Amino acid sequence: MQLFLEAVQREVTALHRNKVKLTFIGQRELLQDGLQRKIREAETLTADNQGMNLIIAVAYGGRWDIVNAARHIASRVQSGELAIESIDETVFSSELQLAGLPDTDLLIRTGGEQRISNFLLWNLAYAELYFTDKLWPDFEVADLDAAIEYFAGRQRRYGHTGDQVGIA
Repeated sequence: MQLFLEAVQREVTALHRNKVKLTFIGQRELLQDGLQRKIREAETLTADNQGMNLIIAVAYGGRWDIVNAARHIASRVQSGELAIESIDETVFSSELQLAGLPDTDLLIRTGGEQRISNFLLWNLAYAELYFTDKLWPDFEVADLDAAIEYFAGRQRRYGHTGDQVGIA
């Protein structure tokens, strides 16, 4: 975590200068107070930036995210703010860590692992998965180009068959 803290301190000024909005997702209460403070400072500094959104998952798990969303929804039902009949995918999505952002289109998994490892379980429902043996520190522009080329060649069916989307 010390390395992570140093990286946040080192990079936040450059991110801000380049209009990057920085957002952290996960269980912040599990982090040390100093790291929580630096995360809040980085988010506050970059909150109004209109360039790219950079989302960093720390102390995050997909199962936790889903359970946390369910707890918030249950609380809203209990308080009378939300009717049980109103709960649908849109309501549920609005309580997840990535609420308000589109679902993931492409997940690039580095390091030779071929699993999603409890990461963005809800948001990856229709994502294309690209696996590479390259380790993250060694991942270069050519590797990103290969992942994008792979993605461009995929037929996005969102749970349907090729026939159902009109392509045999």
